[in-house]
Amino acid sequence: MLESTSREKILKKIRNALTHKVANPFPHTDFESPVHVQPAEALEINFAHSFSAIGGHFVFCEHEAALISNLSSFVKELSLKNIFTADEKIAGYLQKAGIRFSSEEKNLTEGDVSFTLCEALIARTGTVLVSSQQRGGRKSVVASPIHAVIAFTSQLVPDIKDALIKVRNSYRGLFPSMVSFLSGPSRTADIEKTLVTGAHGPKAIYVFLLDDDAAAT
Repeated sequence: MLESTSREKILKKIRNALTHKVANPFPHTDFESPVHVQPAEALEINFAHSFSAIGGHFVFCEHEAALISNLSSFVKELSLKNIFTADEKIAGYLQKAGIRFSSEEKNLTEGDVSFTLCEALIARTGTVLVSSQQRGGRKSVVASPIHAVIAFTSQLVPDIKDALIKVRNSYRGLFPSMVSFLSGPSRTADIEKTLVTGAHGPKAIYVFLLDDDAAAT
């Protein structure tokens, strides 16, 4: 009986709140202006600093030839054998670099590295934004021990809000069913407060940033 009475009291308060609406005490609050100070440096510099600070590996590529060279060095230096990508654009880069790869999903979980594109790069936090709409879907960003992202300078945005707007505009308002913010390699300190990387995803994340703004000018 007491539980029912407590429940009714709560529901009564909710009904009263919905029936007798209170005027907004702060009607002139600015929700549009940036909360954080805009960085003075270029977005790619800010992203590189923030991304590296949280354990990410950043490689800047001035042009496509540099990207292909860096991809080749990356695979050789880490002795990567099983390479996966579901994206045709990345497949083209890997082919130019002479790198063998698989696009079959059954090889994804057995791979050494998974290559994907991204939706946006957030400069302030060093975060990579990915979505379920990308080739490879949800699995390709978490299934391999190394996640390598090929991104473009035109995808750089100052903050999280800008990234979400970019995604919304890219899909004409039909927002993807899943977006994920990747801030460095996966980690957890839930067990005895000991930091463990690769607990529920890649142990390492790389971003190869191609300067497509320079190519467009």
